[in-house]
Amino acid sequence: MEILDTVNSPKDLKKLNKYEKIKLAEELRKLIIDTVSNTGGHLASNLGVVELTIALHSIFNAPKDKIVWDVGHQTYVHKILTGRKERINTLRTFEGLAGFPKSSESEYDSFNTGHSSTSISAALGMARARDIKKEKNYVIAVIGDGALTGGMALEALNDAGNSKTNLIVILNDNEMSIAKNVGGISNFLTRVRTRKLYNKSNKYVKRAVLRIPKVGSRIIKLVRKVKYGIKQLIIPNMLFEDLGFKYLGPVDGNNIEDVEAILRKAKDLEGPILIHVLTKKGKGYKIAEENPDKFHSTSAFEIETGKAKKAKKDDYSKVFGKKLVELAKKDEKIVAITAAMRDGTGLTEFAKTFPDRFFDAGIAEQHALTMAAGMAKEGLKPVISIYSSFYQRGYDQVIHDICMQNLPVVMCVDRAGIVGNDGETHQGLLDMAFLKLVPNITIMAPKDFIELEQMLEFAVNLGKPVVIRYPRGRRITRKI
Repeated sequence: MEILDTVNSPKDLKKLNKYEKIKLAEELRKLIIDTVSNTGGHLASNLGVVELTIALHSIFNAPKDKIVWDVGHQTYVHKILTGRKERINTLRTFEGLAGFPKSSESEYDSFNTGHSSTSISAALGMARARDIKKEKNYVIAVIGDGALTGGMALEALNDAGNSKTNLIVILNDNEMSIAKNVGGISNFLTRVRTRKLYNKSNKYVKRAVLRIPKVGSRIIKLVRKVKYGIKQLIIPNMLFEDLGFKYLGPVDGNNIEDVEAILRKAKDLEGPILIHVLTKKGKGYKIAEENPDKFHSTSAFEIETGKAKKAKKDDYSKVFGKKLVELAKKDEKIVAITAAMRDGTGLTEFAKTFPDRFFDAGIAEQHALTMAAGMAKEGLKPVISIYSSFYQRGYDQVIHDICMQNLPVVMCVDRAGIVGNDGETHQGLLDMAFLKLVPNITIMAPKDFIELEQMLEFAVNLGKPVVIRYPRGRRITRKI
């Protein structure tokens, strides 16, 4: 019998020893790969957090303790371990399990998520509510390094660090959001990762010193007294500590025993705490490890080869990307902008062809839109492509920075209309409601690929704010 057969809730998980948990991690990976190969879904991110999720539910007592997952596309393991194992094959299907946390689905899903960078704010609110009600429980936010580029996450870190509130933030650092991470935060975390080498060296030295007869343990105790000060001189983790967090890590997030140890330590500390865990996106499935961006979100695929079960044909995003490259070859003023969605919005070829005219702002839609406004103000022709549901995050920038100034920014609204498997947080149904009353705006929607190409060519030469909204996938030809 498999270990997974005996685990139906976190209570069952707590009964396992470390060797059984390692075996459980293997079984969970197999189940996730088997499931997503049939249903499609977010594969690489879930494979990366298997051990972290096991450790979280081993050390904390959900649902009393609140775990808030940022974005939430990495919660398949969490769902399996919290009583939904038998329904995991219904993932992202009609009346099946949601692909993201959903409190109406389970009491273990403490907060509904689907968009990036919200977890720390929500968790801080829960922690402050706990304190006002004089309750006793832990509140944990799990946020990826990609989501940390979102301004809202930095706003929350600023508030939480100054609050002295008991709150645990787990930074799941896999060097990826959807594509490779970009920007100063990513560069900072790369430097912090060097601490992993420090930790390994520290373990070797400790073992050697303990072998010294009689005085070995005394030397260790003495060293610990000055260890904190020395670490501050050689380890660049000061950003989080200067904000007011106690920083722990980095720790190998794919080692259950190490993660459990650091979580226990965090439980004994007061105030806001940030735990830096290093995980590998796609871990345990070599094809996903080598192609984490491709397997961030995937359709049904063949496990042996990683190839999609259905051949992917041209869609609106691809047609948009090809046409923009064609136009940019003729017009040097055209630049392209995305918010961590280069592949999803069809801009991969543009980025390769015009690397100096392509800008990935990271998960930061507000910044991306106002940056486009600044470019337009100085005579460029910025074309920015963002998913419909993510434009909600930059509404003020569309109004205040682009349209009120009547600046020639072409705003492409990808995934407009009904989207499908990702659920309510990703539906592109609201953009028309909040765009149609914006001043100085021209809104267009193509009925087919040809119209999309024509509209894009028209838009880059109009000299005014333009929205082009188009759906996910391919055009549908209807017989009349």
